[in-house]
Amino acid sequence: MPVKVYGVILMNIEEWEEYRYVETGIEDSIARIENSSLKKMVEHVCHSGGKRIRPIILLLASEICSGSYSRSLDAALAVEMMHSASLIHDDLLDQGLIRRNMPSAPEKFGPSRALLCGDYLIAKSITFISPYGEKVVQNFGKAGMDMAEGEVLDLRLDDDNFGEDDYFKCIYKKTASLFAISASIGAYTGGADEALAERFSFFGNSLGTAYQIVDDILEFLEVVEGKESKFTSETLPHIYMRNMPKEEALEKSINSVRKHVSAAKETLGTFRACSARDKLFQITDYITVDMLENI
Repeated sequence: MPVKVYGVILMNIEEWEEYRYVETGIEDSIARIENSSLKKMVEHVCHSGGKRIRPIILLLASEICSGSYSRSLDAALAVEMMHSASLIHDDLLDQGLIRRNMPSAPEKFGPSRALLCGDYLIAKSITFISPYGEKVVQNFGKAGMDMAEGEVLDLRLDDDNFGEDDYFKCIYKKTASLFAISASIGAYTGGADEALAERFSFFGNSLGTAYQIVDDILEFLEVVEGKESKFTSETLPHIYMRNMPKEEALEKSINSVRKHVSAAKETLGTFRACSARDKLFQITDYITVDMLENI
């Protein structure tokens, strides 16, 4: 049962069956790493406090489409490995020092070793996703390319010309694309056709976009805890502040979150009613509007 702390709903997601299922898969994967130095790095990255939201979305999408967790687990692990690799690369680009209240991989092991750990995780994600067929593998690869392109866009080589349209293109590619692929691949592994998988992709895209804007808002307000970097990305409120006061920029950003959350929930409402769908509704609020309760 979710509880409220200072007005914010905290789901006990670690108690969910889906979370435990993913954790077991990660632990088994780490146990198979033969090189002790690499194993130590992967353990550090994978044990840094993540909520496994993306792989859980994949498992829940699969269940809505009448799939099984055993059939979908490797795809979920592929998504989590890709996400973990992206965090390492993000810390390399931003010179991240702290992530989730722990030293970042580059800070703890050095940039070279961290880079190689990221490379390993990407290769491992390919191994996990490869049995699922051409369509899924191509979509997974496209998401990986989108994430890399999004990071390039985020470098903002020409800051003065980085506007609202550039921002949304950037966060779709670097963040929302992996949410979208988590949902759509889950649908495919559950037996969905292309049309239904596309609806799941739209859900994931809407949710991932709202999630990233919330993250930006918290960074803009300097209330982000457990993370420290020498460089930061451009936030949506900062972009809006070029043409309006801070309060209006913040409210406009919050309204954008609400719009994308509404789109995500509207799409969720079209899926089969079941406990898995209920959990996706909970996740949608948990990583978006619930995080804005106290601002």
